[in-house]
Amino acid sequence: MAGADKLKACPSAPSKPPVSNGLPDISLPCLGSGPDVRLADLRGPLVINVWAQWCGPCRDEAPYLAALAKSGKVTMLGIDYDDPRPELAVKFAAEEGLAYPHVVDQDKAIQRALKVGGPPLTAFVDDKGAVAYVHHGVLTSQQQLDQLLQEKLGVTR
Repeated sequence: MAGADKLKACPSAPSKPPVSNGLPDISLPCLGSGPDVRLADLRGPLVINVWAQWCGPCRDEAPYLAALAKSGKVTMLGIDYDDPRPELAVKFAAEEGLAYPHVVDQDKAIQRALKVGGPPLTAFVDDKGAVAYVHHGVLTSQQQLDQLLQEKLGVTR
């Protein structure tokens, strides 16, 4: 897919037991290259952003997420949600500088676990794998994202 070379490959993670209040025990295919990602295996500090290329507010918050990813302070994962055109998602992520790994959830598998009404949504996952906080809606500033990162995960950018 065009632009896939600008995204980091999805990581392979050792299998871990699911934790209470953790991410759902589902695997999603990588957008670009790399293995499927089992969400329950992920540990933080981790910021997961649920987005779609057709989502206007997702485009608005993309610069804040790109800046956070560049800082290297947390692990990042994007979830391309309910998106019928993954090739456009790859193009969008590459153009916006969202160079971290992304997975695809065309079937809304995470909907119930993260209470996704629609994108955008940003989840903060702690070092034990528990979901510390879920922000529903658009991130409106870098300051807001940095404050959530500090309050929910104890990470300063």
